Amino acid sequence: MSTDLISQDTIVALATSSGANGAIAVIRLSGAEAIAITNAVFKGKDLLKEASHTIHFGTIRDGEEIIDEVLVSLFIGPNSYTKENVVEISTHNSKYIIERLINLLLKKGARAARAGEFTLRAFLNGGLDLSQAEAVADLIASNSAASHQVAMQQMRGGFSNQLKKLREDLVHFASLIELELDFGEEDVEFANRDQLKSLILNIEQVIRRLISSFEQGNVLKNGVPVVIAGKPNVGKSTLLNALLNEERAIVSDIAGTTRDTIEDEINIQGITFRFIDTAGIRETLDVIEAKGVERTRDKMKQASLIIYLFDPTQDSLETAQQQIAELSALNIAFVTLINKSDLLSAAERQTFEVLAPVYISAKEQIGIEELKTELLRQVNLLNIQTDDVLVTNIRHVEALQKTQESLERVLYGIDNPVTSDFLAMDIRQALHHLGEITGSVTTDDLLENIFSKFCIGK
Repeated sequence: MSTDLISQDTIVALATSSGANGAIAVIRLSGAEAIAITNAVFKGKDLLKEASHTIHFGTIRDGEEIIDEVLVSLFIGPNSYTKENVVEISTHNSKYIIERLINLLLKKGARAARAGEFTLRAFLNGGLDLSQAEAVADLIASNSAASHQVAMQQMRGGFSNQLKKLREDLVHFASLIELELDFGEEDVEFANRDQLKSLILNIEQVIRRLISSFEQGNVLKNGVPVVIAGKPNVGKSTLLNALLNEERAIVSDIAGTTRDTIEDEINIQGITFRFIDTAGIRETLDVIEAKGVERTRDKMKQASLIIYLFDPTQDSLETAQQQIAELSALNIAFVTLINKSDLLSAAERQTFEVLAPVYISAKEQIGIEELKTELLRQVNLLNIQTDDVLVTNIRHVEALQKTQESLERVLYGIDNPVTSDFLAMDIRQALHHLGEITGSVTTDDLLENIFSKFCIGK
């Protein structure tokens, strides 16, 4: 580990959002001298004599000048987030006061914290493993109930505990295989190959489930991009407004009104859906509208789900089937909506049943709740349990896939007897990739890449 990463400096940063309109700002220090540095500018109780997890009222002073009245919270290591001495100063949320206070603490010996350095110290000091530390960033970024619950579950060790159990079982057999190498000339076998094979198969089953959970986990974390597509003037903008319950998009009887994409988010049962209203798909000589149609096709390729909106008062069943065939070629889940369903007779509805549509009236807001249920079903989130262990990080998926490849080589070695040294090498490789997830195996470059994406102050 580089000296930069294990620096013993006392660091300081604003922990609350810069420029926020709230009344209070919190400045955080962490390090061996955090309490002493704060005490040097604090007028009130002697902080060096106070207990951990206590709060003290007083003033911050630069010489005799009072900068602000504050509350100081003390957390004496190792009973703190970073496992070091931590001080949090609650001050009034004035840019001038914050700058004066931080500059004063810097003069007294603190150093400005780098992005993610508080959480990096929590990891380096054993307070969190690497997957839990990454979940901290996900928790800060969560914008829905589902993404919050998944991040909280991971931060509290749900994912880590599963990996810990897998590694413990593998380490046991790895040690037995390694022991066989010490008795190579005596041709002894300490690790029962049938038991090892059974263990590997069980571990592979867990890993496959974790890898497959990434699709759902990624959706919960980042939301579902949904494109509303269809011919011009079929009601796409009206539908977006109905979903958002506000006049977000311009609605007009003139075909081709929407010439660029319009995006907004709604929350459906704790899941974020990012809806994208697009230009109607048609052949056009209008240069600007043509550009909008081109963007529509690009957005459709990037979407996780496409809503195909069809107006039965404009076009025939054959037209709908032709456009649905084109959508199917994209290999992206889609929902077919029949708009203006309130104008259809029972016989006309029967004609369109072959499309397996959801019947709505965007203008009258009929069928909107049924559409929301169908959207959840399409992305396999209708009955999602956010307390399940879900993988949400592509780095973790890649490590699990490499672990699986190593385990496949172990199985091959068992079925096509190879020497213990090759089995040991493949098991060690599997352990290495599992360790990359939790940080028991890591590099400075990896840590710097992960924590540089954190906000300063966390």
